[in-house]
Amino acid sequence: QVQLVESGGGLVPPGGFLRLSCTAQRPGFIIDGMGWYRQAPGNERELVATFSSRDGTKYSDSAAGRFVISLDSAKNTVTLQMNSLKPEDTAVYFCNAVARRYGRSLLQTFWGQGTQVTVAS
Repeated sequence: QVQLVESGGGLVPPGGFLRLSCTAQRPGFIIDGMGWYRQAPGNERELVATFSSRDGTKYSDSAAGRFVISLDSAKNTVTLQMNSLKPEDTAVYFCNAVARRYGRSLLQTFWGQGTQVTVAS
């Protein structure tokens, strides 16, 4: 299995910034891509930003221009720098990884436990 360890959530005023990090502990797996999703109360989980070797970088419309995703492949760590935060960015943010076992082609999806981001004055 791939275990995802997240850090960096918290409370920030509107206009502020936060950095989320997620490290994949992946014995026996090759990471194909990593990213961040979020879920606000009453809403479905939605993509924020992802990076994969196949598809490159993707951002949601709300994240584009404000958030930056980066992937350190050597450390299996994905970072989401969130700038100009808005109250509507308040949600639980989940780290996501897509990986396959060495020698296998089947891709599996893994999720972190989630970290709360609250944007309020």
